[in-house]
Amino acid sequence: MTTMTIGVDLHKRESQLCLLAADGTATERRIVTSRERFTAVLGPVPTARVLLEASTESEWVARHLESLGHTVIVADPNYAPMYATRTRRVKTDKRDARALAEACKLGAYRPAHRLSEARRHVRAELAVRDALVRTRTRYIALAKALVRRDGLRVPGSESERVAQRIAALALSPALATELAPLFTVLAPLNAEIAAADHRLTAQTATDPVVALLATAPGIGPVTASALVATIDDITRFHSAHQLEAYLGVVPGERSSGEQRRVGRITKAGNARTRWLLVEAAWRILRSRGTETAALRAWTLAIATRRGKRIAIVALARRLAGIVYAMWRDGVPYTPTKIRMPRPRGAAPTA
Repeated sequence: MTTMTIGVDLHKRESQLCLLAADGTATERRIVTSRERFTAVLGPVPTARVLLEASTESEWVARHLESLGHTVIVADPNYAPMYATRTRRVKTDKRDARALAEACKLGAYRPAHRLSEARRHVRAELAVRDALVRTRTRYIALAKALVRRDGLRVPGSESERVAQRIAALALSPALATELAPLFTVLAPLNAEIAAADHRLTAQTATDPVVALLATAPGIGPVTASALVATIDDITRFHSAHQLEAYLGVVPGERSSGEQRRVGRITKAGNARTRWLLVEAAWRILRSRGTETAALRAWTLAIATRRGKRIAIVALARRLAGIVYAMWRDGVPYTPTKIRMPRPRGAAPTA
């Protein structure tokens, strides 16, 4: 290989570079993580192959280096062979950058999937909405705790109506003064969450994949948008099990020899999407529609043997498999394709 390979160990403030020439000569530089410094250092370098780990900063760095004419590979940091040349006893940024440069030269890396610009925007929208919802949840929990302290109870209602429910109670002047700051910030929070929901709902009209996945039970515009923004391209998964593993809803396993140990789910991948899948499973279990009857019966059969929490996770895993089949085949959810569970001990039908 005559092309120079470059390993970039990215960090928030400073990054370590290792420029590995074809003859094995290595040049190491430590620079500020900024577009200006990358341009100054790597701009004059002839076209090279650059390897860096997937991280928060990796996408903008990769795009900037590509604009300088380099070929950039964003690699999966969990791929162990990428660091095979680095000793485990000593870890420094210089050694990491050198290991990345050598992995790039040897091809010992696994490319990470890079989201499209549109999917990255939806993912950011979901992250902002999630932060707003969590903030509102904390404020509502605090408001309800203050009300209970005075012996009052807040009637059940949707989150955006809690402030109105509390205001209708016989609050003491002191309690009303304590709650006033919370009520002041809850109103704009509710407005911003509603606006975010409106933007995500509009995705179903512009994105056919989001509209397709939203036909599945328990999956609304927010969950469908999160799935599409996380998966991006269904063809990169060869089976439903691969997608389930990518979303972290498959059991972990530590087996050796004759001993097989299967534990809790791996929780790999995007935590927000996995949480939304579990919430969708809870909505299915609590529903009463005929289109979810087979899924509910299947889940309850597992709950009888293993408990409801394990059954819900199993339903989330099955829902991920259903999403895979819908997206792969381009067909909406069809309840008749979901079979009712066979009673234990019953012989299979011919």
